[in-house]
Amino acid sequence: MTSKRFSELGLSAELLKAIDKLGFELASPIQAEAIPILLQGHDVVGQSQTGSGKTAAFAAPAIEKVDPLLRVVQVIILCPTRELAVQVSEELHKLAFFKRGVRALPIYGGQSYERQYDGLRQGAQIVIGTPGRIMDHMRQGTLKLGTVRMAILDEADTMLDMGFREDIEFILQAIPAERQTVFFSATISRAIEELIGKYSRKPQTIRIEQKSVTVPTVEQLYYEVDRRFKLELITRLIDIHDFKLGIIFCNTKRMVDDLVDHLNAQGYSADRLHGDMSQAMRTRVMGKFRQSGLEFLVATDVAARGIDVNDVEVVFNYDLPYDAEDYVHRVGRTGRAGRTGIAISFVAGREIFQIRHIERFTKVRIQRSKVPSIGEVEEARASVVLDKLRTTLQGGEFKRQDQLIERLLEEGFPSTDIASALLHLLQGSDITAQRPPEQPRAKAEPESFRGDRSNRTDERPPSRVPYRTDRQTERQLPSRPPARRPAELPPRPARPPAKASEREVSLPPKERIPIPKPSAAPIPQPLPAAKEEPRSAVKPSRRTPSDYTRLFMNIGSEMSVTPNAIVEAIMGETGLPAKVVGKIDIRDRHLFVDVVAEHANAIISKLNRGRIKNHKLKVKAA
Repeated sequence: MTSKRFSELGLSAELLKAIDKLGFELASPIQAEAIPILLQGHDVVGQSQTGSGKTAAFAAPAIEKVDPLLRVVQVIILCPTRELAVQVSEELHKLAFFKRGVRALPIYGGQSYERQYDGLRQGAQIVIGTPGRIMDHMRQGTLKLGTVRMAILDEADTMLDMGFREDIEFILQAIPAERQTVFFSATISRAIEELIGKYSRKPQTIRIEQKSVTVPTVEQLYYEVDRRFKLELITRLIDIHDFKLGIIFCNTKRMVDDLVDHLNAQGYSADRLHGDMSQAMRTRVMGKFRQSGLEFLVATDVAARGIDVNDVEVVFNYDLPYDAEDYVHRVGRTGRAGRTGIAISFVAGREIFQIRHIERFTKVRIQRSKVPSIGEVEEARASVVLDKLRTTLQGGEFKRQDQLIERLLEEGFPSTDIASALLHLLQGSDITAQRPPEQPRAKAEPESFRGDRSNRTDERPPSRVPYRTDRQTERQLPSRPPARRPAELPPRPARPPAKASEREVSLPPKERIPIPKPSAAPIPQPLPAAKEEPRSAVKPSRRTPSDYTRLFMNIGSEMSVTPNAIVEAIMGETGLPAKVVGKIDIRDRHLFVDVVAEHANAIISKLNRGRIKNHKLKVKAA
């Protein structure tokens, strides 16, 4: 298909000016086909792969159809998730930048009703929202659809998969029959065809044919690996490819939480996105990810729908999706806007048959890959340091240290030893120096890496070192050196130690109070010395600054609670900055946290209605 310029599609000068400001010149195939037909007023069914520009294909005609002088709802756009609704709204605001009087309003669950009421009262002409929240406004009489001229269903297949069919029909039946109806989807199922036949009038179908259903610029690989060693494999792959921005998909919210905790503990910058998070927390996480403030976003399928970040380098299917269509949506998060990307799937046991089913569905061969050895990972890390050194030497942009080097040479140190010592320091010798001498580096591959049977030399059971909330001990796997940065290998400068927030959370030592077990025998009395011991010596962790208040929470390390989860919960539920949180002391079944005294009551009232790790919170002053 011949590429077209936006200026050839019949758009207004204001819209062309906005498109030029965004830096686009050529329209994508779906945009070139759909925009002229929509401008003519026809109903359209558009099928194109994820990331092909479907949003602009319907957003531009929607803006053109709006009468700026008429302060009523004229266009309604239905989206499956709040993230996608926000993305579409942002795209509309950019395209309507020079269209005076055109207002777009996102409506979705988790946001204040009052803000949405204000937007509707001010006369928003384009409403973008999720079916549930739109129905709420319809029932309350705050959203009237009698003036709607165009109805658009974005990601229609996903909305039906999520059980929104009755909601969609309820909304469409409330819109005048002479409206223009538009369906956009990556796949067209029988259920969508039924909706099209019932609510469209002679629709024109636009199908952008590809050699495959997935994005052609995405390289697709899979590794056979036992479930217990997925974490080890993903860290190897991240290091060997030096990925800086990626999305990791898991099938359950619990798996998302666990994986984020493990990645952060090993020094990677990762955060979560799933349905149990408040809208404020989800918005904050997505903002950080879009600005590359995170390296990896770990998400479930539903929460990740609508993520539109063009620079995503890799998508990991940590768990294989249950549906081949979900695989298409996942892979579409990388290789966007003409960029290349890589999709990596982990397969265990009989899941190999699921890979074959995905291959038949997508008509693409997913390449089986060999698990990289520890030596290959170390070589890749060393290459990164050598490349940086080579670039620095060739550029000459470094401060010379001739005087210091001459002093060392005069003391009798050979130049090669000086250079080797500097490289040793550069590669993180301070990390490996902390490794106990009785923990030698593992040299054998774990037997569970079934993708490479030649590596199955280690028959030892996997390590069961528990994950510690104070992070004094990192979880070890048999195939990985005890520390992630051996002395001989370069660290990644951009990977600082994991943080619970923008500043470190101080963790006092755990307090162990002996509790006698019930029995028929008399309970021994404590020694007199324990009674006479000064209070400050017994409970040093209970010292709280005068401007802080100590709070008690009924969750602890047995519930897999981390300091990061506590800080995020306080920030997400109250909107307060991380600096209001002081020391966090996590015990087995409860914890203590110091917070700024003036905010203590607000934090107690907000968190007493919330959950952390799916555990209902009880919070009170300690």
